[in-house]
Amino acid sequence: MKKLLAALAALAALTFVASAAGHPLGNFTINRYSRVEPSGNRLYVLYVLDMAEIPTFQAKPDVDAKGEAVYGTDLADSLARHVEATVGGRPVALRAVKHVLAFPPGQAGLRTTRLEVLLSSPRLAHGGTLVYRDRNYSGRIGWKEIVIQSGSGAHVAGSSAPTSSISHELLSYPKNLLQSPLDVTEATAQLTPGSGNGSPPTLIPRSILDQRVGVRAVSDGGFASLITRDHLSIGVILISLAIALFWGAAHALSPGHGKSIVAAYLVGQRGTPRHAALLGLVVTITHTLGVFGLGLVTLLLSQFIVPDTLYPWLNLIAGLMVVGIGLSVLRSRLRKRRASQVHVLHHHEHEHGPHTHTHDVPEGLSARNLIAVGVSGGLLPCPSALVVLLAAISLHRIAFGLVLIVAFSLGLALTITGIGLVAVYAKRVFNRMSMEGGLVRLLPAVSALVILVAGALMTARAIPKIT
Repeated sequence: MKKLLAALAALAALTFVASAAGHPLGNFTINRYSRVEPSGNRLYVLYVLDMAEIPTFQAKPDVDAKGEAVYGTDLADSLARHVEATVGGRPVALRAVKHVLAFPPGQAGLRTTRLEVLLSSPRLAHGGTLVYRDRNYSGRIGWKEIVIQSGSGAHVAGSSAPTSSISHELLSYPKNLLQSPLDVTEATAQLTPGSGNGSPPTLIPRSILDQRVGVRAVSDGGFASLITRDHLSIGVILISLAIALFWGAAHALSPGHGKSIVAAYLVGQRGTPRHAALLGLVVTITHTLGVFGLGLVTLLLSQFIVPDTLYPWLNLIAGLMVVGIGLSVLRSRLRKRRASQVHVLHHHEHEHGPHTHTHDVPEGLSARNLIAVGVSGGLLPCPSALVVLLAAISLHRIAFGLVLIVAFSLGLALTITGIGLVAVYAKRVFNRMSMEGGLVRLLPAVSALVILVAGALMTARAIPKIT
């Protein structure tokens, strides 16, 4: 018993004070920073590449095959080829003259990548308008920042970019901008070069970069850290599953996962506790399969499909499904209303007759719609769950990783189910109170409109990200 309590205390401490947090911008991101620094008669650029856990994991086979030295040189040269600079309308060639490659710790025992590259131009024979563009990793999500500073002997005026970095050169991202990161890929300024080679920017030594820990990720870090626990005794495994269940439930309370849709659907369609439980089961299965499917894409198809580009498509599919559900529910409500009106007229015609019969229209939930609601709630896999899967493969703990993901998905589903049960029992309370007001009678139709509007918003948010 004492060992179990000690394990619980240790795991709790590690859960809430994780030693290595996930990347603050997200596990999929590739982040870029350029400090354009004219100095003397040269144009220097300090280019920083910061890759989160999943892109780093995908690049690992290439790193292992080439070795870190060759991989770093090839990557630095590739970055140099995809930046463009002109001065006075004339192209300025930039080449990589020095670089530092490091792999700082990330989430769940995985690594991130930080590459600092010094780019240098030949001697500038003229001044004029400086235009700098970063074409690297076009279309990939992440922080994109450009700074323009004047070095010794050169003069810069009228810059469209700031003179200092708000992310401390991708070392400390501002928390208030994590949800809306910078997206700057071009900057301009008026440049007057000086004489001599100037002073190039300095690079941070690898010994310091390897120990870097950036801004902590605030969600699911405790869940991802579970896969790295040592000495997996039965007690530690059971406690880990309980913690994964908790993190899944907490994750379900964050924006998304169709909580309002589930509640509106069960209210509008006279759902029962059994229906709410079925929704939870569908969410569990869908989320777990989604994580495994995205994991296979990451491992096997990353050369053809970038995993983070699938998220907008999954959002679009979920949105269209919800729109379809809303239209189906609204159509059933209108059909029932028309049938009820016919029943009232028919009953009036026979109210003096010798026989009595009813024409109540049975109302039940469509199994297809019920499953679609559950699928829409679990279709978008949590990135931290994907990190756990990849870490489990890397650490040769696949079985443990799978059960952690199932427990996480179950926690997610329990929260969704709980919300559904609240909606079901709240509707029953209203029914017992015999509230016949217009608002109560309109609840089914209103619930259909809520589903329809929610689906339309999901679809509208997804479309710009896939175009």
